[in-house]
Amino acid sequence: MTRKYFGTDGVRGTANLDPITPDLVQRLAMAAGHRFQRGDHRHRVVIGKDTRLSGYMLEPALTSGFIAMGMDVVLVGPMPTPAIGMLTTSLRADLGVMISASHNPYQDNGIKLFGPDGFKLSDEAEAAIEGLIDNGDFALAAPHALGRAKRLDDAPGRYIEAVKRTFPTDLSLEGLKIVVDCANGAAYGVAPTVFQELGAEVIPVGVNPDGTNINRDCGAVSTRAMQEQVVTHGADLGVALDGDADRLIIADEYGARVDGDQVMGLIAAHWAKQGRLTGDLVATVMSNLGLERHLKAQGVGLTRTKVGDRYVVEAMRRDGCNLGGEQSGHIILSDYATTGDGILAALQVLAVRVQEKRPMSALGRVFEPVPQILKNVRFGEGAPLETASVKSAVAQAETALGAAGRVVIRPSGTEPVIRVMAEGDDRRQVEAAVDSVIAAIEAA
Repeated sequence: MTRKYFGTDGVRGTANLDPITPDLVQRLAMAAGHRFQRGDHRHRVVIGKDTRLSGYMLEPALTSGFIAMGMDVVLVGPMPTPAIGMLTTSLRADLGVMISASHNPYQDNGIKLFGPDGFKLSDEAEAAIEGLIDNGDFALAAPHALGRAKRLDDAPGRYIEAVKRTFPTDLSLEGLKIVVDCANGAAYGVAPTVFQELGAEVIPVGVNPDGTNINRDCGAVSTRAMQEQVVTHGADLGVALDGDADRLIIADEYGARVDGDQVMGLIAAHWAKQGRLTGDLVATVMSNLGLERHLKAQGVGLTRTKVGDRYVVEAMRRDGCNLGGEQSGHIILSDYATTGDGILAALQVLAVRVQEKRPMSALGRVFEPVPQILKNVRFGEGAPLETASVKSAVAQAETALGAAGRVVIRPSGTEPVIRVMAEGDDRRQVEAAVDSVIAAIEAA
């Protein structure tokens, strides 16, 4: 399905350039409002954002579009993406919107849409909205039926309490020192509070957003600051969130990174032991083969999806699974949330840490990863993946790696690059496989 505006996680691009301009975003709001008019009740939409400067431009554009369609707007300000899914259902809203480009630099921004059930929209719903953006003839609301806008001042408190309720009531974080890196993003006002109120001593990092420093040398995509602070303060572990707090990377007490695959493996093993794990663990094609082998040895299956946390969620809902995620740190715990939630996932890891009374360095190495290499290659016009030379290079790489290896190639949904990943037991073969495929793409 070729899509003009929507990628793997909503609409995303450089702020004030198509498609992230006020006029197009306003039309997107009108299209989405038209698509989600359901009956004759008073319609409502929840709008949150991260801390990017361009949020001040996009929030009123969206608000204007929804009001023009007769929808009331509830503005919650800077809040994590998963909070918007939660508030959409809590407020019985017809639609939820998060203004964020997640882990991207501040120059980018994006729009993520949630349906009335709190889940991200399906490909079909996004395609319908795309068609309306370009070709829709909207019936605008009459003057007396225009929507209204208001701010929900207690939104942070509602989310904080909802997240805290997922932590076992017989446990406490007292005695633990935790570095919490909020990436100067959406969670800067709520994440430290969650851990503090559960008893932890918190060393906050990335909690001074200025509109342009989101994800800059901090957060889940740049964890060095968090890792260094763990060592400096002698903390028990570190928690790094990304710009909209839907992904998580952990550091152990030595500052070593614990990625999403290890986190999923840890939670899966703990939940399986408690009888809480339902169905397979659901992960993407990018998750390490070592995780799959480890789960198999534990009697737990692994279902793989294409990249994108909403595809993981779709598979979880289809198969009745309650744990899934991505190596990059999106962890979906469907017993508690409709999308990835970095704070919530951190609390599940901390519950294991408290219950087992073992250091994070012992808990965070659940399996031995096989050598895995991921490289990006930029491309211009055309579809290089469809050329015979690239297909031949991929086939040759797969043959060289054998049955124990994998090659995964995919266009990025957020930038003009092709991601080439290979893994296998022999690192030299893996490197050769990636380089050969990249050479073929560059020559195509």
